[in-house]
Amino acid sequence: MLEVTDLHIEIEDSIIPETVVYDFDITVSPGEIVGIVGESGSGKSMSALAIAGLLSRKDMKKKGSIMFEGEELLTAPRSHLRSIQGDDIAVVFQEPMTSLNPVKTIGYQVEEALRIHSDLPDEEIKKRALDMLRDVELDDVESIYEKYPHELSGGMRQRVMIAAALICNPKLLIADEPTTALDVTIQAQIIELLKKINRQMGTAILFISHDLSVIRSLCSRVLVMNKGRIVESGLVDEVFDHPKEEYTKHLIEAIPKFKKIAKPSQDPDRKPILEVKNVSARYKKVSGFFVPGTKQKLVVKDASFTMYDGEIMGLVGESGSGKTTLGKTILGMLDDTDGRIIHYSEMPQMVFQDPYGSLNPTRTVGWILEEPLRIKGGYTAKERRERAKSMLSLVGLDETYLKRRPKALSGGQRQRVCIALALMLGPKLIIADEPVSALDVTVQEQVINLLIKLNRELGIAILFISHDLKVVYELCSRVIVMKDGRIVEQGTDEEIYNDPKDPYTKQLLSSAGYLK
Repeated sequence: MLEVTDLHIEIEDSIIPETVVYDFDITVSPGEIVGIVGESGSGKSMSALAIAGLLSRKDMKKKGSIMFEGEELLTAPRSHLRSIQGDDIAVVFQEPMTSLNPVKTIGYQVEEALRIHSDLPDEEIKKRALDMLRDVELDDVESIYEKYPHELSGGMRQRVMIAAALICNPKLLIADEPTTALDVTIQAQIIELLKKINRQMGTAILFISHDLSVIRSLCSRVLVMNKGRIVESGLVDEVFDHPKEEYTKHLIEAIPKFKKIAKPSQDPDRKPILEVKNVSARYKKVSGFFVPGTKQKLVVKDASFTMYDGEIMGLVGESGSGKTTLGKTILGMLDDTDGRIIHYSEMPQMVFQDPYGSLNPTRTVGWILEEPLRIKGGYTAKERRERAKSMLSLVGLDETYLKRRPKALSGGQRQRVCIALALMLGPKLIIADEPVSALDVTVQEQVINLLIKLNRELGIAILFISHDLKVVYELCSRVIVMKDGRIVEQGTDEEIYNDPKDPYTKQLLSSAGYLK
């Protein structure tokens, strides 16, 4: 069905053109599930976007052949590609919140491809959309149909993306990291959903991921990519059990495990850096949108905890548990709150989950990093530039990155820029909201080590929000567990992991494969 031969992709939007994919070859048969695995920046997504016809034709040079059911797509006119996109070939992206239109209802977006590619009446289109939302195992679909993306949890948004991709019953579904940013329980549900779709609808799936455990549970064949090249390919079990290339062995060894690192001992005389006392946060629904102002939607319920100077504290829970809302409330991003939040430091900062959505795509890295200093005032242009260079160096990037734009960076590089941005004003407290959940295992390890380095060398306290209990175990000395907006348990890492009291904490640890 799909045959890609000698695909070569070169980015030409910088002074020196950069080749991101070299001589890429792949075949996908009807009903087959094929995986592409590799680190951030390895060329996985670029190859997939080229197959879907979604790469820019202005600043990218492409060579080779992409044959889909006997038709050449690489050089096909845009009008012909549009007739295929969403109909025969559909894509599910990594981050549904940035892929879904924030001002359109769920129903409108699920129906969109069907409106473009069919002449069905409105009543039939709506019926098909509701049926598809049921097929992806969402409850109360009539209500979800009328909602907006921000009213759904991450797992629900990803199901909506899958429903929108499948509405025209495509022959090929390209799934680009669709489970990366989801917690372990939701991730397992999405994998089972994709298996069901493949089995019942016969849809072929090209599944892109840096998570080898997910690839193994879903795919029959796998291609391993590194620096734009395919370094190894074959049946999944063969590649996993008998890897031939050193890079493949390195990836398999980097699969996250529960491991402990030496953490600084707790100072009995340490001072608090943050106190959260009986804090609740609400959203109000007005014309389909939740905004501060009423008790209509209580997201955080009576949360209390204290953070101390220089510590790394974990905040864990499933998607939709209220972790991110609590983090935003602490930094004053929500108005309709109860309780008290006491800061003992100035200019606390936040590092968000989606680095691409956090950075201005039209500006260079240098401009982005200097912006907080421009807003604060009192710095010359030279001082701002030197501070930006210094912060980039601290996160492991050289000054050449100052001239790049976010789209020219890999996911790991973008996240490093976001951390550098958070450091520009010299904060003593950073709230890191799922900063590694969208990164591959090797880059994830680098970012974790970077946070440890910042904590040890600069004494920065970090509230680390995550659904990944392995990462929290490695990084944090104390842990808070949230469910349905409430803190159900908190304590030292040893207390939470080795002697959990709450049933929900036990369930989370069981799902993550940690029980003692």
